[in-house]
Amino acid sequence: MTSSSSTSICVAISCEGCGKPDLPDTLGCPQCAKLDLPPAYFCSQDCFKANWSQHKKKHKQVQKWRTSKHLDRSVFAGYKFTGPLRPFPATMDMRPVPLSGKIDLPDWAVTGIPEIEAKANRSGAIPVVSDPAELEKLRTSCRLGRATLDLAGSMVKPGVTPEEIDTAVHDFIVGNNAYPSPLNYRNFPRSVCISVNEVVCHGIPDSRPLENGDIVNVDVTCYIGGYHADLNETFLVGDTCDEDTKRLVRGCYESLQAAIAFCRPGVMYREIGGVISAVAKKHNLSVVRSYCGHGVGKLFHCAPNIPHYERNKAVGTMRVGHVFTIEPMINLGSHHDVTWPDGWTSVTADGKRSAQFEHTMIVTETGVEVLTARTPQSPPFRWDVD
Repeated sequence: MTSSSSTSICVAISCEGCGKPDLPDTLGCPQCAKLDLPPAYFCSQDCFKANWSQHKKKHKQVQKWRTSKHLDRSVFAGYKFTGPLRPFPATMDMRPVPLSGKIDLPDWAVTGIPEIEAKANRSGAIPVVSDPAELEKLRTSCRLGRATLDLAGSMVKPGVTPEEIDTAVHDFIVGNNAYPSPLNYRNFPRSVCISVNEVVCHGIPDSRPLENGDIVNVDVTCYIGGYHADLNETFLVGDTCDEDTKRLVRGCYESLQAAIAFCRPGVMYREIGGVISAVAKKHNLSVVRSYCGHGVGKLFHCAPNIPHYERNKAVGTMRVGHVFTIEPMINLGSHHDVTWPDGWTSVTADGKRSAQFEHTMIVTETGVEVLTARTPQSPPFRWDVD
């Protein structure tokens, strides 16, 4: 048994209702402390022994995700890549979040399973944020998300590795008493998604240094005060970028801006895809169909589902207080994508480049308010003035 100075409540299944406060310092689970899990206390040695077989499952789960299969590069043996990008080794395991009691943890933080999200999504109901106090919590999360993405964007330059950006993102979010939402979500092994060149989305940060002429998308989500904020941007690396890549990134950005301008109460969610597709066609680009925008707030992902391509069958109509993301993924070539053997990284099927931009927004009486909007302190895109 290990010591703890905090007030403790018995968490053992057999005495869950006893609620004994101020348990002796010697009754904390030592393995939980070693693994940096939330403190677990028991009423007695007998209670601890009686519940050990059930309690130790938590230890096995966290040990499993600290050595994530998604970081195993041996799965790529013999794999035929669609483009020039290759996965580099991971130089670190998944990082824990300090469990000081100041950080609210989503339910997947230890188990990897978003159970609350799955249950809520069965109803298909679109959450509404209308209470001023709740809206301020959402704004706080979105401000932190914006500051985090600005930090990450400022690091994008030749020689920097995605792992270094991930480390900075993790430390910044945790340092602000928040949780990096991607971490262990369905066992995702990092705190941010970083997608380079032909990666469409869900790139796992690794040790490959960014190169002059690359493009890199950084997708940030943070959780604080009970709300998630979700946003991403695509950045040019260095000072050498071909015109097709600039066309791709500009076209993707313009498609998001057009979609935002189109939103207002009464608009059907399925209409957004037509707006995005029209801009993409103007730039001779294609729209990825496998991934969609989504509701966000108390849940990382929830209704509505927002496809970015035209003639989709999304349901629902915008109402004041709806909170969601629009996050078009736009390709230079075909819209088709495939997933790498790591189980997460989505790449273009033809190996050509892909770009993405995303904002979290809330429907107002006259349109939408972009809660994750750029600020004067946001790093410049550079392609928008060339």
